[in-house]
Amino acid sequence: MTSVTMTVNGKSVTRDVEPNTLLVQFIRENLRLTGTHVGCDTSQCGACTVHVNGDSVKSCTMLAVQAEGADVTTIEGLANGDELHPMQEAFKENHGLQCGFCTPGMIMSAVDLVKRNPNPSEDTIRHELEGNICRCTGYHNIVKSVKSAAEKMGG
Repeated sequence: MTSVTMTVNGKSVTRDVEPNTLLVQFIRENLRLTGTHVGCDTSQCGACTVHVNGDSVKSCTMLAVQAEGADVTTIEGLANGDELHPMQEAFKENHGLQCGFCTPGMIMSAVDLVKRNPNPSEDTIRHELEGNICRCTGYHNIVKSVKSAAEKMGG
């Protein structure tokens, strides 16, 4: 076992893990934060996307020990108490989710996109979200949600 310490959603956490524990497993199984989903185990779907030191990362591609000392934000950490993050609110308002399985990863990727590009075009949004799969084919409303949130976030 290896001890790993990181800040997750603003709180310092330390746990003993097997060296081969994926960050997504650590988040879901050790911390019981189940908003981060496991959809494929091959980094194809993006459902496990979280922010590590401010950048979106597919947490199934990173070992927990690689996040030693990092600042990790999951979908649960975006909201400010009961107040949803503008991206979460936009997905709700614009019906950017259907079954909801892809939604956490989509939102985390979209927040990172808008941070880097405050006023993305529809083509840019579609290109940037290519690494996130929606099996319900709800992309039109997802793009609409990201565009709406970008405007609210100052884009």
